[in-house]
Amino acid sequence: MPKRLAAVLSLIVFSMCLVLGIQASNSFATTLTRALIAMLVTLVLGLILGGIAQAMINENLKTEEEKLKNPQSQTPPEGR
Repeated sequence: MPKRLAAVLSLIVFSMCLVLGIQASNSFATTLTRALIAMLVTLVLGLILGGIAQAMINENLKTEEEKLKNPQSQTPPEGR
């Protein structure tokens, strides 16, 4: 999951930087250089955010599995 998230985000940022650079009438080299730098930065940030998200999902799944394995540890809901 982290690799997919990082790849998708970085490609979106790369394409946006290309379009915005062309609209701003920047030179080809400037536009491409800035787009590549933005893509690499976004790739690193995407990997970090994806890793954090994966850790949160794994932790929640582990907690739910423990609840299913040991139903006696759960407190019953209070009746009204």
